Amino acid sequence: MDLDQGQTSYILLNSALVLLMTPGLAFFYGGLVKAKSVIAMMMMSFGAIGLVAVLWVVYGYAVSFAGEGGPGFVGVDGFIGINLGQLFLGAANDQALTFGDTSGVTSPEMAFVAFQAMFAILTVALVSGAIADRAKFGAWMLFAGLWATFVYFPVASWVFNFTLGDAGFSDGGWATFGMQQWFGTGVVDFAGGTAVHINAGAAALALSLVVGKRIGFAKGAHKPHNPPFVLLGAGLLWFGWFGFNAGSELAADGIASLMFVNTMVAPAAALLGWIFVEKIRDGKPTSIGAGSGAVAGLVAITPAGGSLTPLWAIVLGLVAGAVCALAVDLKFALGFDDSLDVVGIHLVGGLVGTIYLGFFANGTGLIYGAGPAQLIVQLIVALIVGIYSFVLAWVLAFIVEKTMGFRIRNEEEVAGIDAVVHGEEIAFRD
Repeated sequence: MDLDQGQTSYILLNSALVLLMTPGLAFFYGGLVKAKSVIAMMMMSFGAIGLVAVLWVVYGYAVSFAGEGGPGFVGVDGFIGINLGQLFLGAANDQALTFGDTSGVTSPEMAFVAFQAMFAILTVALVSGAIADRAKFGAWMLFAGLWATFVYFPVASWVFNFTLGDAGFSDGGWATFGMQQWFGTGVVDFAGGTAVHINAGAAALALSLVVGKRIGFAKGAHKPHNPPFVLLGAGLLWFGWFGFNAGSELAADGIASLMFVNTMVAPAAALLGWIFVEKIRDGKPTSIGAGSGAVAGLVAITPAGGSLTPLWAIVLGLVAGAVCALAVDLKFALGFDDSLDVVGIHLVGGLVGTIYLGFFANGTGLIYGAGPAQLIVQLIVALIVGIYSFVLAWVLAFIVEKTMGFRIRNEEEVAGIDAVVHGEEIAFRD
């Protein structure tokens, strides 16, 4: 079987771009916390890289892409299972896959393994923003491993999974092929609005409830210490997101090109939407708002970019930016301390992008006269993923809290978590 070097190079290059998103997230989160928490915050992202990459090779891929019903599969088709032959990627060397609009052009399965590994790493790292300034590193690492195992890997199998083979993919998770059988259409989630952003955002909400509020939690009490870090992180995230979104087509074709353009324009519109809300509400647009708005737009376009025209992508960006700018204040109204607004940006932005497709997805949305099926499917999958992630994350966080404790002591939180947890400090102070 001939392997296409161009397609393989495309997948591997985009894999590297997606990996860059996690260090970008570290800078984005690091700039949002107080100066004495920067190292601890960034270490949670880098810890996720180390831990999840290893788990992915050992068994994560075997769960997430089990190849329902195929050789080595043990479990319940479409819902949960593991491919025993893929433990430690044992069978991956023997497979070649066909993707996109190409015909008869194949790439090594290992390239796909690498690409999807970066999604798993980033999704876990996203959750860490909910517990900034107050969490033990060891407790975070234990939770991250458990959550990846019991939540991300199974949810990825629901949304992304398919039966592997030389002819491409035939069936897989309930959210795509199961919904196709029941409603005539599967969930539209091009790159992870449900599996990545709703999943991480729901987990962040649960984790923030278990760990509890920071000392002195109140609106305006915890100001970002370094806006340039935030903008640098947002820029790195945006750069890597082109690989995240356009790379999800797994082929350099027309859909990938559309996704690339939409990944440019939706976050640009969301940036404008966010700072417009700030100007009306607070009188001044901020750099933090610009960076956060861009990320909110990137989140919203993640499930949608391959199924929207650029015009509808702009509208989605404007809506997502404005809605997320308002949603970040929910934590003060409802009394949960999601430190870095994972709920307001990723859960809410993921919901906006996912549900928006029920109306505006090319050919299947309501405005195209296709009926309500797509909207119903989008709502069902978003709801089930959110509830599953929230419940499991709450249980896992509760177990960690009751066994080893999640929080550092109050006096250590006040003194600064960097020196206490990592024995390192940076030169500047709040």
